[in-house]
Amino acid sequence: MPLRLNTAAVSDAGAHRPTNQDAAFVASWGAAVADGVGGGPSGDLASAALIHRLVATRGSAIDADGLLVRIREANWDIRAHVERDPALQGMATTFTGLFLGVEGQLLLAHTGDSRAYLLRDGEFSRETRDDSYVQALVDHGIIPPEAAAAHPRRNIITASLGGAEGDVVSVAERLPLVGDRWVLCSDGLTDYVPEADVARLIAEADDPRSAAASAVALALEAGTRDNVTVVVCDVVDDDQSIAGEPVFSGSAARWFAEDVETA
Repeated sequence: MPLRLNTAAVSDAGAHRPTNQDAAFVASWGAAVADGVGGGPSGDLASAALIHRLVATRGSAIDADGLLVRIREANWDIRAHVERDPALQGMATTFTGLFLGVEGQLLLAHTGDSRAYLLRDGEFSRETRDDSYVQALVDHGIIPPEAAAAHPRRNIITASLGGAEGDVVSVAERLPLVGDRWVLCSDGLTDYVPEADVARLIAEADDPRSAAASAVALALEAGTRDNVTVVVCDVVDDDQSIAGEPVFSGSAARWFAEDVETA
C-alpha cells in the first residue's frame, strides 16, 4: 500500500532575534527545514528561496536525481540574488529535507547543521551528520562528543546552499515503515535542548502538531538565543494521510505571502 506523511511544522523567531531566518514547509509528500545564514534580510531570503524552489515538486514523488536538480536550482537562485545585489554577499542556508521517492523509499537530503532524527520502535536516533567545525573536531578525536554543544565555535558551518557552486547536499535513500516518526529541526533546538529531552517529548506526543509545538516550547523555555523550527513527519498508510496543500512556516510563509519569484 502506498505511504504518505502526516506532517506539522512550528517555527518561532525566539526572544533574542528580530527576524526569523528559518524556513520550513510540510506536505503529505515531503517536508524541509532551512536555517538562513547572513545578517539583515539575506538569511531569510536564502532559506525562503530554497523552500520556494523545492515546492515546485508539489503533489508528486520524486527520484534522487530530480531532487538534486531542484537543489542545484535553489543554489543558483541564491547565488543569483547575490550577483544582483552585492549587499546580500554571504547569504546562504542549511537544509534538511525528507521526500517520498518514486519507488516508495524516502529521500533524506542534508547540508549544514540542521538535523534529522528518527523515532522507530521506541529508539530515537540522529540520521544526519552536522557539516560544522565542531563536528570535524569530534570526528578527529580532538574533543569528545559531549563537549560539542557548549563549544564556543559550534555555530560555524562548513557546508551550505549558496556558499559554493558545487554540490554540497547529500541525498540518502531510507526505507520507510508505517509508524516511523521523523523530526527535522534547526539548531535553535539542538544547541539548547539535550537529545534525550527531545526524544522524550517526541515519543510522548500524540500527533505531529503537538510534538513540534512541545519541542519548540522546550527550546524557548531553555533560553534559546536563535530562531527555532521543528518539523515532525509521521509515516502512514495512504488512506490515513491528511491531504492538503503545502504549509509554510518562518521566512517561507512571509515570502510566499508576498509572492516572491525565484531568481
